[in-house]
Amino acid sequence: MVFIPCEAGGLEPRVGASADSVKRLVGLGFDVIVEAGAGLGSRIVDEEFAKAGAVIGKASDAARADVVLKVRRPSEAELKGYKAGAAVLATMDPYGNEAAVAAMAKAGVTAFAMEFMPRITRAQVMDVLSSQANLAGYQAVIDAASEYDRALPMMMTAAGTVPAAKVFVMGVGVAGLQAIATARRLGAVVTATDVRPAVKEQVQSLGAKFLAVEDEEFKAAETAGGYAKEMSKEYQAKQAALTAEHIAKQDIVITTALIPGRPAPRLIAADVVASMKPGSVIVDLAVERGGNVEGAVAGQVVTTANGVKIVGHLNVAGRVAASASLLYARNLFAFLETMIDKETKQLAINREDELVKATMLTDGGKVVHPNFAGPNLTGKAVEAAAPAAAAEEKPKPVPKKAAPRPAGDKPAAKAAAKKASSKTGGKTTGQTTGQSTGQSTGKTGGETA
Repeated sequence: MVFIPCEAGGLEPRVGASADSVKRLVGLGFDVIVEAGAGLGSRIVDEEFAKAGAVIGKASDAARADVVLKVRRPSEAELKGYKAGAAVLATMDPYGNEAAVAAMAKAGVTAFAMEFMPRITRAQVMDVLSSQANLAGYQAVIDAASEYDRALPMMMTAAGTVPAAKVFVMGVGVAGLQAIATARRLGAVVTATDVRPAVKEQVQSLGAKFLAVEDEEFKAAETAGGYAKEMSKEYQAKQAALTAEHIAKQDIVITTALIPGRPAPRLIAADVVASMKPGSVIVDLAVERGGNVEGAVAGQVVTTANGVKIVGHLNVAGRVAASASLLYARNLFAFLETMIDKETKQLAINREDELVKATMLTDGGKVVHPNFAGPNLTGKAVEAAAPAAAAEEKPKPVPKKAAPRPAGDKPAAKAAAKKASSKTGGKTTGQTTGQSTGQSTGKTGGETA
């Protein structure tokens, strides 16, 4: 049986299923129970789930579930209602939350972190980071346009000409590509930067201009896996000076740089913000991890002394929950389908499968993921570590972060950039777009969710 719960705490409008995914689950032979009201934040009423074959139930039904499909990591209170051995698929946000991971191990659930899905051709349809970051990039432009309170495209009228807004995107991952494409569709003049030289062609294919100090060091600034290398202090200084001068002339700046398991790199200092024109807007998509912008505040829109608005919305993909849930539900179903025995119609987890190995956090009462398993979080120590998770009264309103993943999968990059350029006629190269980078810091980055 598959259970789809409401997300605890009322902070998450997305849901782990759609009417379509429920229909597919029923087709696989599962009984599906959806907690009453689980889809309301995503505009999916209970009747739609029921028509697709689900039974509308209550939270206590989780105790009978073999599989639980969630958006966020289950709280300790939720775990108490799960049966041992249940498979829980969600975005787990484990970095910095090791005690919560240990609590899942203690509860005996087999937990899968969807954000750890390897970026390979086979797993493209399961890639929650790409599906959610794509929408976050779109929404970042919409939020910026709302705060900017002026027209983005150039308009020529008898009364005069309205100039096009200038938009600068820092970090050309999935979110960055979609931000570029969306801003271009709205008629803005767009520039973008990234320390990976291979993304230059992608930026240009979307009709934007690429900005970087393109010296010999820049040309070698990418690992074989597609990640950015640590740049020299000299290069960092040159790049910082170039971007600072450019930002001062922009109307809208969107930053997307995140590093898995680490604070977000600082891309824009306070003095650079102070150099911007009154009425300018900065959208910081990394605000949950400390932010790329000095002065950004999580969950708030801050107006600086010189009239610049710094937008720090949390869970940006959740701001387009109806669309985000449809994509996320498809990601979950595609992964779960690989763990179903087609003959018996039963859950049959192949622990040797590369997708399972990459995403499994806990199993059999232990923390099994290599990034988190260790002497303090496995075996008997789980019982000592797990009580620390009791302080978690509700899920943090902070989107997940992924573990570092290989970035060399060319089909995944093409799919992401092609989606972003659907109305620009753009064509991209085969470079992976799943991670953004800290431009002025020159440090490896990870895509925002």
